[in-house]
Amino acid sequence: MNLDDLKRRMDGAISVLRTELAGLRTGRASSGMLDPIMVNAYGSHMPITQLATISVPEPRLIMVQVWDRATASAVEKAIRESSLGLNPVVEGQVFRIPIPELNTERRMEFVKVAHKYAESARISVRHVRRDGIDGLKKAEKDGSMSEDDSRKMSDKVQKLTDDTIAEIDAVLAAKEAEITQV
Repeated sequence: MNLDDLKRRMDGAISVLRTELAGLRTGRASSGMLDPIMVNAYGSHMPITQLATISVPEPRLIMVQVWDRATASAVEKAIRESSLGLNPVVEGQVFRIPIPELNTERRMEFVKVAHKYAESARISVRHVRRDGIDGLKKAEKDGSMSEDDSRKMSDKVQKLTDDTIAEIDAVLAAKEAEITQV
């Protein structure tokens, strides 16, 4: 039974949550918003980050500079057809993408999505806890660990789980404040 391995797996759930929340549009530009966009270029689907440089020069503007002029139209098409509702302004190999204001109803939808992401992270952490507790029970049953040691380790696993879920809640609260900020 290794607590470091459980900690690493729980931290993985938090990093996935942070990545998912970074792609959630808040009305403020973020280069992570375009990460899920796949472009049909060179005969295959490629992430936009492999075809262009993405920067955020202003809080409400994303700039995409395509490296190869031949892929510019494919990148523009992928951005327009994405579910993000963005409309790029094309200037040769550079796209300027203004980020529109969010209305209150749309903000509340994003808050609900953020809560779903956080709940999925909590579930992942609980699965890791369950695996750890099951490993302790098995070690105790095999006789390789005493009941007292099993109880102490079980308490440590629960403490680790509680701390990780508290961190997930803090990340969610910060993102919720960012989304609802007008």
